[in-house]
Amino acid sequence: MFSIVINAELGALMLFVLFALIAANKASKLIYYRTEKELHKRTRKLYFWTVSLTVLASIMAAADIFLALNAHPLLWLDRLLLRTPLAAAAVLFLWFGAIPRIRMLLARTRPQTEAIPDMSRRRQATEPLLVTPYQFAALTGAGLFYFAFVPPIPFAWSYITIPLTLLTVLACFLWMLQSSRNRKASESPEAFSYRPWSRRLRLTGTFAAVAAICSVPLLTAMQGSKLPDRLNMMTGKPDYGMASSAETGHNHNHQNSVPALASATAADIPVTELTGPQSGKADRKYALTAQKKSVQLSSGRTIEAWTYNGQIPGPEIRVKQGELVEVTLLNEDIEGGVTLHWHGLDVPNAEDGVAGATQNAVMPGEKHTYRFIAEQVGTFWYHSHQNSKEAVQKGLFGALIVEPDKDTHAEAYEDITIMTHVWNGAGMAIGADDTLQSKAIAPGTPVKLRLINTQDWVRQSFILTGTSFQVVAIDGTDLHEPGDLLGERLELITGGRYDVTFIMPDHSVLLSIGQNKKLGLLMSPDGKGELPAIAKTKTVFDPTRYGTETETPFGPDSKFDREFTMILDNRFAFYNGGFAAYDTINGQVFPNTPMFVVKENELVKTTIINRGSVDHPMHLHGHHMLVLSRNNEDVTGSPWWSDTLDVAPGEVYEVAFLADNPGLWMDHCHNLQHAAAGMTMHLMYEGVTSPFEVGTETHNHPE
Repeated sequence: MFSIVINAELGALMLFVLFALIAANKASKLIYYRTEKELHKRTRKLYFWTVSLTVLASIMAAADIFLALNAHPLLWLDRLLLRTPLAAAAVLFLWFGAIPRIRMLLARTRPQTEAIPDMSRRRQATEPLLVTPYQFAALTGAGLFYFAFVPPIPFAWSYITIPLTLLTVLACFLWMLQSSRNRKASESPEAFSYRPWSRRLRLTGTFAAVAAICSVPLLTAMQGSKLPDRLNMMTGKPDYGMASSAETGHNHNHQNSVPALASATAADIPVTELTGPQSGKADRKYALTAQKKSVQLSSGRTIEAWTYNGQIPGPEIRVKQGELVEVTLLNEDIEGGVTLHWHGLDVPNAEDGVAGATQNAVMPGEKHTYRFIAEQVGTFWYHSHQNSKEAVQKGLFGALIVEPDKDTHAEAYEDITIMTHVWNGAGMAIGADDTLQSKAIAPGTPVKLRLINTQDWVRQSFILTGTSFQVVAIDGTDLHEPGDLLGERLELITGGRYDVTFIMPDHSVLLSIGQNKKLGLLMSPDGKGELPAIAKTKTVFDPTRYGTETETPFGPDSKFDREFTMILDNRFAFYNGGFAAYDTINGQVFPNTPMFVVKENELVKTTIINRGSVDHPMHLHGHHMLVLSRNNEDVTGSPWWSDTLDVAPGEVYEVAFLADNPGLWMDHCHNLQHAAAGMTMHLMYEGVTSPFEVGTETHNHPE
């Protein structure tokens, strides 16, 4: 509903700007009409533009009022307190300024006469209270456009003082200019003979002059937005959150908290020391070689990919809980460098694999070894966090599965990993399989499907036809007492994971991808079963009401040490020398995004609000967030822990986590195109430092 409302408001705004420009042009041209008949006709048409602008302003106001009645204040505060009053002021100026003068002019002109308007009528046609309201509407439209695409969020009056002052100055200038024209209308009739080319030339000159004046601050802003050659990833404005109460039980005084970036002290710990065990024999050893290779898909099509060990996805890493894992990464020929990030597995910070934050990128011919204990059971995945958008798109990823130390299954079961991805030139596939795959599974066999979506911009749809099923885990964390589902569609955003289980029946079961019969997995007793019709799904799986409640270490009523607000939006801005519509965090792109600063063992709550027009799967490294509420409604099913939370337009989530993994952690949108354009920030523990840098003079480009 939010998307419909804001799109309706945006459409009304665009039409308002267009109609206001047309109306202003027509009002300013009244003086040029040479007969009373034509002047009467053109004046009467201003009624249409006035009514049209009123309707469009009413649509915008109605949208803002609807949001104010139904949504979080940060979704509508700037709209209702700034944009609605501006639109209302423009419309009121039309009705109480222009309309009475239009009536007076119509009363004094005869619609059927070809007589030349006299001095009195010419003065009325240039009356400032007739013309300027339409010019003011056009000026207001420009202001509304600016505030729509450069929203003053987080909302503060100081952010809008300069734009409103400029708007007022321009309005006064237009009034003075029109007053001058009004005087000339009585002094020199020839001064207003209509010369279209002359008028267009003047307008072009005026536009060029304004453009030249505006180019100075624009060029300055463009130059100032360029990222420095070297930049420490700790750069950013620290946000220390808001302590909810002195009675937190954790007894931290945040007012006296010393900023982590203020100075280095003997107590400071570099991320390079926050490692996994560096001694002792590893329980599992893997070697992954990053290399370019031509890979053939199941359809026979060949793609040029970046691979780990020459395959897509990379080799599945499957370990037991509590095991010491050692993975050696060798870069053979990926010129831009590579790393290994363990998506969703909360490893020590130095093992997190983020170029420029926890390590340097591994360049061609270089090696890097990761060592960590696999403490969590569940479904995870790994991918390069160097030039992530391109690296993941081209294939530098694979599955990471952590099994229980002691398998609780008394009988054998099928454990199947499903990684969906879109390959350039080949389309959607499950790993390297871009056709429907078949698998024989004996009736009565327990089946676990590990669903992983790796693709940017795709809210992946999974439909299981032929059996009831359970979603037993989200993002690697088990759900409590999951119930049976039948005919519900599962949707996963980039980076998200669902574990699905069912008992194999004596007939075919189809897992379809994107509601496509030609892509998925057909399971049957003999591996040759008939393809069932895809189930018609009416509802999408909702984790907030699924399973049953159970005890958690904290919840909505807990006392939090730090409380943060994360506002997701999009706005026009300069970034690294380019101008475009960027997706922002708290109104900024990296490196100007805030850095949330915490202390170890603090309880942290974050409110995430999406004011934008697209989904943002927000991925916090090193921690799992407990989802407390969505859109002001508490989660009432099983505890829902997430590391990649999809925040749709208009949604508001409250999440919480325990700060128990010290380091410098990325928090970013996992639509990696957004992250590459600056939609990234950091969670920083006080007392932790990083020696690594990003920038053109370094090899490190984490997004």
